[in-house]
Formats: sequence, C-alpha cells, structure tokens
Amino acid sequence: MGGKPCIRGLRVTVGTITGLVAAGHAEAEILRMYPYLEKEDISAALSYAAWLTEAFDADLQPA
Repeated sequence: MGGKPCIRGLRVTVGTITGLVAAGHAEAEILRMYPYLEKEDISAALSYAAWLTEAFDADLQPA
C-alpha cells in the first residue's frame, strides 16, 4: 500500500478508515463494507491517527 499504515497487514489503510469515519459512516456500516475488519480495528485506526497528529505542530489560523 505504498508504505501507508495498514490495519493488521490487510490492504485497508488507516487513512481509509479515518476518512470513512470523518465522512460520517457509522462503525456498523464500515464493518459491513469491510467484513474482514473487526470493531477493534476501527478504534485502533483512530487511536493511531490521533497519536500521529501529536507529532506535528501546525498553525491552523489563516495567514
């Protein structure tokens, strides 16, 4: 997957999961779309994304 972080070595990226959550998809809907995922995989993806954002400082104010 081009070096992107994946869920448990599956071909589903953390970005895919976080994007679906951000777009408003419910956990149950994501699990139906990707039946090989588990509920904990979604939580792990969100936790990883939150942890990763702590590594960057960004000014979110318009210039």
